[in-house]
This record gives sequence, structure tokens and C-alpha cells, in this order.
Amino acid sequence: MAIRGVSMATSQLQKRIEYSHSIGLSTMAGRGFYYPVDTAIDGDGKLYTVSRSLDGDVRGLRVTVYDLDSEYFGTFGEHGTGDGQFIWPTAIVRDSDGNTYVADEYTNRIVIFDSEWKPRSTWGDAGTAPGELDGPSGLAFDVQGDLLVVDHQNHRVQRFTKDGVYVSGFGTKGAGDGEFELPWGITVDDNGDILVADWGNDRIQRFSSDGAFLAKYGKPGRCDGELHRPAAVTVDGEGYLYIADWGNERVQIFGPDGAFVQGLKGEATDSKWAEDFLRINVEEAEARSKADMEKDIDFFVDDPHEVSSHIEKYFWAPTSVKLDDQGRLYVTESNRHRLQIYKRA
Repeated sequence: MAIRGVSMATSQLQKRIEYSHSIGLSTMAGRGFYYPVDTAIDGDGKLYTVSRSLDGDVRGLRVTVYDLDSEYFGTFGEHGTGDGQFIWPTAIVRDSDGNTYVADEYTNRIVIFDSEWKPRSTWGDAGTAPGELDGPSGLAFDVQGDLLVVDHQNHRVQRFTKDGVYVSGFGTKGAGDGEFELPWGITVDDNGDILVADWGNDRIQRFSSDGAFLAKYGKPGRCDGELHRPAAVTVDGEGYLYIADWGNERVQIFGPDGAFVQGLKGEATDSKWAEDFLRINVEEAEARSKADMEKDIDFFVDDPHEVSSHIEKYFWAPTSVKLDDQGRLYVTESNRHRLQIYKRA
């Protein structure tokens, strides 16, 4: 099952995190997810995961609220173009007042919910001019409390107030330092530096708080320390980068200097929600208990997507990585409708 060129060697001394548990269940309503794309972590311990569903299928669109122990609190949001509605959600973030912001790349808007999960407002206009959007994706608040929006198809990052007033922007299309090719995820570190997953250029870029280029990490490829279409990045207090290497179906950890530290392919176990489902659906549980979940397969295609699609425990479309204040890593997997959670080693 090895993919040529993909090496995930990690020494025990390098190991920063280890698998804890999974949360998830494929459902089109209620407790569970349906093609989730991003997760926000609130200060009170609640998790907010936004599901995109499938293009043309509106049933699974929603934000699911739960906690680390899989306690389920409810859902909000729905398909549409009105307040509290979205069509192709890409990212979710929470502010210090408990408001929730969802980016919708179809309507080119930011959809906002209040602290009680009720629709509050929307803002955003389609276009290429400063302050206009074409495919908003990653969201993050900067140290001043302004909202950074990755403007995916305009190949830039824009800064807005919470109410949608344009403040500034940086980035243009290209492969040079400070340039982007279809950027996607974004995060802000403890020093206020901005890190962007430069999806089409197979790298992570770091900028100062005012958008000046500082550094870049990674290069195209499948080996340790190389990236293929990175979707998201987050950084811990010690400066270690955690990258959703979407095109290679893995998560990689780089040191503050950009050197490879640890690689993760996924180790998922059944979630509590899945266990509840299987206790009720006994015939499916029996068939599952007899199945070979890690069958040795001879693949005809040298492609990590092929391996991940056949081995359930592995990441399949890791689209988002987030860290909580305890150093736990939350990996949102779109194609397996779950999160894999890792704790400090």
C-alpha cells in the first residue's frame, strides 16, 4: 500500500502529537456532518463544524455544535441566499463576542450568526476591486480584531472590520514571494504574523501583521517536508506549523525553521456517535465486525487518494487543522465526515 515517494518517518524524539479519538457520523441532518470543511473552537469548549454537503444536494448544509467528549448541542444555518443561509461554505470562525462567521464562496459573502446562533447579518460583494470577493475561503481574526478573508480566485488576502468595511489587502497572482496561486486556509500566530496555505504553489507563506512577506515553507512533492495542494495551516505557541497537506492525504508538522518534524496519515477509530448508530443497527454492526478494515490491496494507480479512499482509518480529504489552548489538534476530514483529534505526545 505504500505510495512511491511518500515517507512518513518520525522518530520518537520528534513526535509532538499522538492520536486521541475521532468525532463524526455521516448524516444529512442533526448530530453528525455531511462533507464538513472547517471547524471553529470556542473558548467555552464547544466545537462548530460547517458542512458543505455535495454540490446540488442541499440537505446536509449546516453548522453542527458539539464538544470534545462528543456531547451534541444542536445545529444552525441552512441552504439559501438569505440571512443565516449559505450555498458553498468554505470556512468558519468565532469572535470574542460569540458571533459565528461563515464564508460562502458561491454567493461571495460572509454570513454572520449571533451568540444564540440566530441570523445576524451578511456582507460581501462579488468582484475584483478592493473590498470585493471572488471565492472567499479561509477566515481568521487578526490581533486588532479585524477579519482576514482569503480571496481565493482573486489570489489575495483582504482585511475587513467585523461589519464588512474594507481595511486593506495584500497579494497578487503569481509564484514569487508574497504572490499566490488560489490560496485557501489562513491563521494568525501569537505574534500577529499571518500564515497562508498557498494551495496552487504547494507552500505556506508567512507575512507580518501588515502583509509584508517574511518567509515560505515547503515545496512541491510527496516526500517528508514537501506539499501538494495544502488546504490549511495552524501554528502553536512554540512556532511549530501544522499543515493539512490535502493533495497528499496527510498532515505534516514543520518546526519553526520549516524543517519536517512529524507526519500523520490518520489513525481513526469509531466515534461515540458511530458506536451509538451501530448499537441500534445490529446487522450493519455484525457485518462491520467481520470486515477486513485494513485489507492489503495492490493498487494500479500511484496516488495517495486511492489509498485513503480504501483504508478507513486514514485521512481522506483533510481540509482544516485547528489547535486548542491545550495543544490538541483537530483535523477536519471532508470525505469521511469526521474529525480526528490528536493530543500532545
